[in-house]
Amino acid sequence: MTRTIAPRLRVLLLLCLAVTGALLAGAGPASAHAALTGSDPAQGVVVDEAPTQVSLTFSEKVAMNDDSLRVLDPRGKPVQTGSPVAVSGTTYAVKLKSGLAKGTYTVTYQVVSADSHPVAGAYTFSVGAPSQTVVSGTGPTAGGGIVGGLYAFGRYVSYAGFIVLAGGAAFVLACWQRGAGVRALQRLVVGGWVALTAATLWLLLLRGSYTGSGKLADVFDLDLLGQVLQTKTGAALVSRLLLLAAAALFVAVLFGAYTRREEGTEKRDLTFGLAVGGVVVAAGLATSWAMAEHASTGLQPGLAMPVDVVHLLAVACWLGGLTALLVALYRAPAGTPVEATAVRRFSRLAFGSVLALVATGAYQSWRQLGSWSAFTDTRYGQLLLVKIGLVAVLVGVAAVSRRWTGRLTDQAGAAGAKPARTEKEQVTASRTAGKGGGKATGSGDSQRAAQLARQRAAVDAARQKRVRDADPNRFGLRRSVLTEAGVAIVLLAVTTALTQTEPGRTEQEARAATSAPAGSGTSAASGALTLDMPFDTGGADGKGVVSIDIDPARVGGNEMHVYVQRPNGRAFDVPEVKVAFTLEAQKIGPLAVNPDHITTGHWSANEVQIPVAGDWKIAVTVRTSDIDQASVSKNAQIG
Repeated sequence: MTRTIAPRLRVLLLLCLAVTGALLAGAGPASAHAALTGSDPAQGVVVDEAPTQVSLTFSEKVAMNDDSLRVLDPRGKPVQTGSPVAVSGTTYAVKLKSGLAKGTYTVTYQVVSADSHPVAGAYTFSVGAPSQTVVSGTGPTAGGGIVGGLYAFGRYVSYAGFIVLAGGAAFVLACWQRGAGVRALQRLVVGGWVALTAATLWLLLLRGSYTGSGKLADVFDLDLLGQVLQTKTGAALVSRLLLLAAAALFVAVLFGAYTRREEGTEKRDLTFGLAVGGVVVAAGLATSWAMAEHASTGLQPGLAMPVDVVHLLAVACWLGGLTALLVALYRAPAGTPVEATAVRRFSRLAFGSVLALVATGAYQSWRQLGSWSAFTDTRYGQLLLVKIGLVAVLVGVAAVSRRWTGRLTDQAGAAGAKPARTEKEQVTASRTAGKGGGKATGSGDSQRAAQLARQRAAVDAARQKRVRDADPNRFGLRRSVLTEAGVAIVLLAVTTALTQTEPGRTEQEARAATSAPAGSGTSAASGALTLDMPFDTGGADGKGVVSIDIDPARVGGNEMHVYVQRPNGRAFDVPEVKVAFTLEAQKIGPLAVNPDHITTGHWSANEVQIPVAGDWKIAVTVRTSDIDQASVSKNAQIG
C-alpha cells in the first residue's frame, strides 16, 4: 500500500509547486487600491509660465517619503525642493525650483496605498513648448520584478502556514485528541508554524525594497527596515511575530504536556485552556492581516476587519483541518488509526466553517464590488468568480466525503467490541513472545526473545495496516479528502492573488465617468457643446440650473460661457462659479477654470485649453451663499 500512497502524495506536491509557479509567473506590479485621480499641472498640458509646485491627488490617503514625488527636467535632473507634503485630503505637493527653463518635465511618483500596496507611475507636462527629454516616461515599477515575485511567494507561504497551523491544531483539539501523540500530525502543525514565521521574516525584509526601489540588493538595508517598522504594515508583521512566540508555547504544550495527561478532569481542564488560548492566538494572527490590507480601508472598516478575521479563521478550520485529516488518514500509525467519530466531528466543524465563509464572503463581495456588473467587468470580480467556483467544487467533494464518513461510522458501530478483542490478542501474543516459549534462559536467549517479539509486533502492525487499507469505506474517504486538498491548494493561490488586486468597486468607480452618456449635452454643426445641469445647494434659495456652452469643443483653445438660472428661468445672481475638466481615462485633470463674472447669471472664460480629445467630465461648483454650495457634473465628448 505504501507504493500506492507515495505516487499520490508526489502528485499533490507537484500540484502545489505548479500552482505556486503559476502564481509567481503572473506576478507583475501589484494592482493597488489607491489611484491617481488628478494632477496640477495636468498630464500632457503646456503651460505658459513655470509652476511653483506640482500636486497630485489620489483616490485615498497614501504614505510618502522624501523621494516619493520627483520632478525631472528635460536632461533628467531633479528640480523639486524639499519633501512632499499633504496639501489637503488626498492631495500631495512638492515645491519646484524657480526659473525653470522651457521644455518637457517628467513627474514620477511612488507611494504606498492605505491597504499596503505600492503605487507608481509617471507623466509629463511642458513649460512654453514641448521638447525632447532623456527621461523614460514609464516611471518605476513598484511591486514588480524579482522582488515583487518573491514578495508574492512570501504572502502565499504565510497564508498556507497560518491555515495549517491554526487548522491542524483545531483538528487535534476539537476532533481527534489522540492525534496529539501522532508524530505525523505534530510535524504538520510545527511545519505550519515554521512556514508562517519564516514567511513573516521574509516579508519584513522584502517590504522596504518591495515598496521602494525594487532592487534585490536593498533587501538587507537596515535604513529601509527601520522605515518599514514605522509603517502600518511593518507594525502588523512585528505583531505577527510576537503572536507566533505565543503560538510556539501553545504548540509545545499541545504536543508535550497534553499528550502525557491521563483522561480525566485534569485533561479536560487543559483541553479547555488550550482551546481558549488557541482561539485568542489564532484571532490575533488573523487580525495582523485584517489591520494592514483591504479590510482596513474603504467602506465600513470597523465592521470589515472583524468580518475578515472570522473569514480567515473559518478558512483555517476548514482547509487546515482538511490537511490534518489527510495526514491522519495516510500517515497515522496502524495501531492508532483515525476513528470514525473523529471524522464525523471534523465533518461538523467543516460544515460550520462553510456557513461562516458564505456569510462573511457575501459581505466582503458586496463591499469590494458594489454591483453585479463588477463580477465580469473587473479583474477582482473575475478572480472572485473563480474563487466562488472553486469553493463550490470543494463543497461538492466535501459532500462526497460526508457520505463516506457516514458509511465508516455505520461500519464502526456494527463492528461493536471487535477492536478491543484484537488489542487483547495483541497483548497476549506480545507476552508470549516475551517469554520466548517459556524455556529460554541466558542473555542470548533474552535478546532472541526480544527480537522475536519485535518481529511479531511488526507483523501484527503490517497485518492491521493491510486490513485498514483494504476497507473500501476508508479508502473512498481518503481519495475524496485527497481531492479536496488538491482543490484547496488552487483556492489558496486564487485567494492570495485577490489580496493583491484592486477592489472592483474602486476600479469601476474610476471608469464610471468615462462610460456615462453625455446627458443633455447637444452639439451644433459648428462643434459647439451645451450642457444643462440642475443643482441644489441645500439653502433656502439654492435650487437652479447651470448651463455651459463650449465653442468649438475641440482640442486646443475654447470659449466657454456659463449661465446660472433659477427654476423659473430667470437669471440667478450667485457669488461664485468654478469649472473643472477631467479626462479620467488618461488620468488628466482636474483642469481648473475660474470664469469671469460678466453680468447677473453670466460667466465667461476665453482660451480654455483642452490638451487631448476624449470623453471629459465637466464639473461645475456653484456657491449661492457663504456656506451653501453644490457640485454637479456631466460627461461630454470633446475633440
